Amino acid sequence: MPAESAAALPEVARRLVRATFGERATEPVPLASGAWSQAFALAVDGAEVVLRIGAYGTDFAKDEVVAGLAGSGLPVPAVVARGMVEGWHYAISARAHGIGFDDLSAGDVAQALPRLLAAIDDIGRIDLAGTTGYGIWAADRRAPYRSWVDALLAIGTETARVPGWRAALAGSEIGLEPVEAGLAAIGTLAPYLPAERRMIHGDLLSGNVLVAGGNVSAVLDWGNAMYGDSLYDAAWLIYWWPWYPDWRPIDINAALLAHWRANGPLPINLRERLHAYLIHIGLDAIAYCTFQRRWDEVRTNAETVVALTKRAPGEIGLE
Repeated sequence: MPAESAAALPEVARRLVRATFGERATEPVPLASGAWSQAFALAVDGAEVVLRIGAYGTDFAKDEVVAGLAGSGLPVPAVVARGMVEGWHYAISARAHGIGFDDLSAGDVAQALPRLLAAIDDIGRIDLAGTTGYGIWAADRRAPYRSWVDALLAIGTETARVPGWRAALAGSEIGLEPVEAGLAAIGTLAPYLPAERRMIHGDLLSGNVLVAGGNVSAVLDWGNAMYGDSLYDAAWLIYWWPWYPDWRPIDINAALLAHWRANGPLPINLRERLHAYLIHIGLDAIAYCTFQRRWDEVRTNAETVVALTKRAPGEIGLE
């Protein structure tokens, strides 16, 4: 959200709470602010809830969909109300308590990591009956692409939410070459990718996983959720792990391999699939950071993508 727009949201939240609940609710207190919405804590009739306000109602609608589908082992807060106020979308959800996984010490990460990996498995087991397509899905539970490979390759095009990044990148000293190289590498890896359709969160970390007492207490923000290969969420952890220096004592690759071996044979074409998804995650970061004009991060992700494209299929050093 633009900073000038986000600055108005606390007062919008107060007016919404007063008009909707009156004396039944406490004052909304800013809780957290993300790229697309701002959250506020309050109580209504004595029950703790979270009010989120943002420009994209689809994100809140997807949260509601997943909350209705998640099994008892996957904690997704129930959405109790959605609507619009003063041109903004809002949602009110049950409040979950915990510390963001990103904010944990290495010792606490080591304790909670097995539960996070189990949660990824639970995400992949969500029932997709009545859904169609691949890629990021909409509130009607339909995704736009006919194949998983098509959905991945679409990262090279712009979207309404992240416009103008291609021209900005092309005009920078970095250029579009890392993006083109990444897309070509995904095309080379395409024969190894499965046609299966499973739920993918698509944005683990970034404050979207809460931990309490060593357990995952909530998985939040399903706006980037996709249909495709559920190994993508594991690749997300691998890609972003080095960005958390305090976690260096924990070998995420070894943890994932141990988890997969404990739950059956290793997935077919494991390394090639992860290789493709690491490149895709890097391309997604390039597009978003270019849109945000965060050029240092653009450069770092571009260097990562180029390094990945220079490796043979599946040569990603998992072991």
